[in-house]
Amino acid sequence: MELTLDAPAEKLYRCYTDQKLLQQWFAPKPWTIKSTDIDVRPGGRFNFVMASPEGQEFPNRGIFLEVVPNKKLVTTDAVTPDFKPSGPFMIAEVTFENLGNGKTKYRAVARHWSEETKKQHEEMGFEPGWTQTARQLEELAKTI
Repeated sequence: MELTLDAPAEKLYRCYTDQKLLQQWFAPKPWTIKSTDIDVRPGGRFNFVMASPEGQEFPNRGIFLEVVPNKKLVTTDAVTPDFKPSGPFMIAEVTFENLGNGKTKYRAVARHWSEETKKQHEEMGFEPGWTQTARQLEELAKTI
């Protein structure tokens, strides 16, 4: 997924890496993020709990693989923060490219271990969900 967002890369990156800001936009509404626990560095944890409108909770645990401030974040949920294998699902890569005039090319890519897990993620609504959250990210970044 690739979008041009009306916010500078530095503010978008901050919304990803500040736990309080991340909770405000990372789930497609009406879903919410109940809690976050992140340590933004290679090998650092990336944990959050997503909640459905009915209150059902979905914990997500993973680690950062690569961190380039204001430019790139790569995470995986294939291992837990204590480096124990987790059900193989994906590696997520998010990039921010300043386009000038306060605009940023935002790109989110999910790499899956198999076609089966890719299909599962598509059926969960990856593209529309991530597009919606990208717009929520954009709106929040405009306010900080």
